Amino acid sequence: MDDQRKKIMALREKLAAGGVTLGSWMQLDNSSVAEIIGNAGYDWVAVDLEHGHFSLSRLPDLFRALELGGTLPFARVAQGRTKEIKQALDAGARGLIIPMVESANMLADCISRAFYPPDGIRGVGYSRANLFGKKFDAYTASHRDGIFMTAQIETQKGVDHLADILKVPGLDAVMVGPYDLSGSMGMTAQFDDPVFKQTLAQILACCKAAGIPCGFHVVQPDPNALQEKIGQGYQFIAYGIDAVFLYAQARAPELG
Repeated sequence: MDDQRKKIMALREKLAAGGVTLGSWMQLDNSSVAEIIGNAGYDWVAVDLEHGHFSLSRLPDLFRALELGGTLPFARVAQGRTKEIKQALDAGARGLIIPMVESANMLADCISRAFYPPDGIRGVGYSRANLFGKKFDAYTASHRDGIFMTAQIETQKGVDHLADILKVPGLDAVMVGPYDLSGSMGMTAQFDDPVFKQTLAQILACCKAAGIPCGFHVVQPDPNALQEKIGQGYQFIAYGIDAVFLYAQARAPELG
């Protein structure tokens, strides 16, 4: 069993036992940044292919840099289309985060694109994920256990269909996208609004009833906010973004 698959299985075991897994987020297309954040102690780091500015040819180097620090390389794809899922996984992503999931059928289609036949429709071939054929048999035989699948709930429609979404085979976790979700409710970034808070509580309760870990993206890095989310029951948490970390420390101090 390869080390990355072991880490994915350990991640699942940790969540199943009620533990918390902490990851982070990348939007900057730079392998040095990936190496730094990959050595920062996170369980996983998601390369954001939806809002980041990454080229396909750079993904293998970014994933390698994350792996150097013992961090699992994940990818948040833009739409969940066949091409982008296949390319992210072939480049070495060990987890996929699917944005804007609004129905069970949509999620089932995305998961099918991530798995080889007979479990799905992913195209089979040599790639970096299987070391260009050297580890082909081992990777293809264990690919389903070695890929972590997350659905982002980011719209009111996704909330309305959450009970069905949580029943889709192959789903490992759910993550709330707070900015998009609040925007879809007509209250962008109004995270203290009682209606938004009630919606979050509804999502948490639904996930708990289904036995699926619920996650949250704490975009602005704040240890107190992180502990608050853990106390509320979130288990699969993304903390910060590389660009936000940089800006927070790069701001010029006020001179006396």
